[in-house]
Amino acid sequence: QAQNPDMVIVAGDFVDDDTNRADMIATSKALGEMKATYGVYFVFGNHDKGYYGPAHRGFSGQELVAELEKNGVHVLTDETELVDDMFYVIGRRDFSVEKEQGGKRKSMSELVKNLDQSKYMIVADHQPTDYKNQAAAKVDLVLSGHTHGGQLFPFNSVGKWIGANDRVYGHEKRDDTNFIVTSGLSDWAIKFKTGCKSEYVTVLVKATKK
Repeated sequence: QAQNPDMVIVAGDFVDDDTNRADMIATSKALGEMKATYGVYFVFGNHDKGYYGPAHRGFSGQELVAELEKNGVHVLTDETELVDDMFYVIGRRDFSVEKEQGGKRKSMSELVKNLDQSKYMIVADHQPTDYKNQAAAKVDLVLSGHTHGGQLFPFNSVGKWIGANDRVYGHEKRDDTNFIVTSGLSDWAIKFKTGCKSEYVTVLVKATKK
């Protein structure tokens, strides 16, 4: 909040299988209390719906969505929102739907085909796995997480080496598209990180004359 953000985007894995219902409710409320000019946006990560069913942690993915929306958070699942007639936020269904569940998500070309290409386009996509198609769609900014920055040295780059991720951490530009992968605020399974840090990322977007 001290950064006085125009917008807050949560790029997935807001909760985990070990998150209890009380903490989910409290943190959803905290997100809703943030003051951001254009609001708070959320897309699902692979852990948000839970791997072990609602009984394990006391709430389902649908209940998480309901709690977030009750607190004014914009939940986007393969959906696009035009913000203040200035820019788009495109929230993607997580790649785990295809990789682990045998489902489908919309392609980047489907998501942008009816959009005004002159407006700035921000994509929130939890897993950094679709850079080629996102660059081809000519979106301006793609925000991802998932990797935890590699979490442990010397494994920080394994995801990229084996082709599981297009990038493990940081900023990259391909053609006209900027890609940012954050290591995130927390961790997974092992309660520490080495060779990377916990963080939130502040992005400054500057208007330029065309």
